[in-house]
Amino acid sequence: MMNIAACRLYGITNPSYTAIPLEEQVKAAVIGGCGIIQLRDKNSDEDMLAEKAAALLRVTRPLGALLIVNDSVYAAEKSGADGVHLGQSDGSPEKARSILGSGKIIGVTAKTVEQSVRAESMGADYLGCGAIFPSPTKPGAIGVSRELLTEIVHSVNIPVYAIGGISSENVLTLDGTGISGIAVVSGVFSASSSEDITMNARRLSEQVKRICI
Repeated sequence: MMNIAACRLYGITNPSYTAIPLEEQVKAAVIGGCGIIQLRDKNSDEDMLAEKAAALLRVTRPLGALLIVNDSVYAAEKSGADGVHLGQSDGSPEKARSILGSGKIIGVTAKTVEQSVRAESMGADYLGCGAIFPSPTKPGAIGVSRELLTEIVHSVNIPVYAIGGISSENVLTLDGTGISGIAVVSGVFSASSSEDITMNARRLSEQVKRICI
């Protein structure tokens, strides 16, 4: 299984983007270079989310990728996923750690230096920071400037993934910020075929390796 610090491309699922079965989407993304997959599905309850996560683990584990469940510590624990990603209103990393244990990954969304430092002090393993660019997934998301992103990266000692509207057209503009990688929804999964998803992921994977040490 891949270490999170070595992952540069982080793919986030969205059930509304394509009719391709979820397992096929994820397999295609991992083959293209996504070292982390986040299961994000706001339409499923926690039990259904756990079932979907368990199914995806049968795809990601053999391919060496990590599977993170968005929001739900319960679904992450029940499915045996590699970790959970928490928004600012989804509970504390400390509480998640007490439930999931030391071997699981806990990510936190952070939009300020203060949130970032606090998340690290409470045991977060990585941060998701954005929206860096306008995002079709979250059109009302609060923006994070390049300058603030750079400041956040240098305020913590854990990986920081830029998120929000990142595509092959703008990813190289993040060179010099110090990010560990990028988290992408539509840039990977907005495709009409599994082959296109793999191609999207491969292109972004090659680009992000040029800007991340």
